[in-house]
Amino acid sequence: MRRIASAGVLPGAAVLLAGALLAGCSTPSNSGPAWTAEPGDSGATATATPDGSASAEPSSGATAAASASATAGPAATASAWKTFSDPAKTVVFDLPESWIAQSVPPEDGTLPGALKIEVKKPDGTFVAALRTGLPPSSADCPADARRPYTVISSVPVELSAEGGEGTIPPRVVFRAIQGYRFFGSYGITNIVGGADGQACELRNIVRGPADKGDYSFGDLVSVRAFAPDEKVAPAKAFDTIDQAATYASESADFANVQRMLMSLEIKN
Repeated sequence: MRRIASAGVLPGAAVLLAGALLAGCSTPSNSGPAWTAEPGDSGATATATPDGSASAEPSSGATAAASASATAGPAATASAWKTFSDPAKTVVFDLPESWIAQSVPPEDGTLPGALKIEVKKPDGTFVAALRTGLPPSSADCPADARRPYTVISSVPVELSAEGGEGTIPPRVVFRAIQGYRFFGSYGITNIVGGADGQACELRNIVRGPADKGDYSFGDLVSVRAFAPDEKVAPAKAFDTIDQAATYASESADFANVQRMLMSLEIKN
């Protein structure tokens, strides 16, 4: 797996020059993106309720994210942010004020007390989902099913996680796996991607306590190399790794997503 960036992203051309192969995501550092705001930033924050409405309240997560330092300047983020919390206040995260966060029924097979919160843009475009209470996922990966993958962006994040074999300190990542195109996905993880820069799937999962289950926050719980007749969305599809790196370094959408993912707090 080629390392593209350990704390932010590099221009697309740097992707072709990256030669270091890592077993998982890049090594944690103390730096992260330094957020700038779109023109007209008022610094406003609000608190979102589970139905997507908002009430005025200071946002500690957004402030912490905004004070981070960077090795590569990300695109500007939204000028106003709000904070979402479920009724029991077990999960908290910040999101742009215009985005909508709503609780929906979790998938079958999740543990008791599991949550699923979907984040969408005002036009209904899906952005990400926070899932808790996920059962352990399989790591089986036959050699003939492995595909090369690249870590395009990897930033350390403070999250509670279970360690052990095959884990790393939690990261907010954007990675792409190679199929007939390069399929990119963003999320949080403390799971090693795969051995020798190859994987069957890239899991956006943080391993939690056995009685609480794993949790995920990203566009997909896992991404793989899709077949030509399969639906790709909400994963991103690129013709080249350069295109994927440009998206991560220049897209305001990705800057907003990254800032949102980094603000996540899991209580209890």
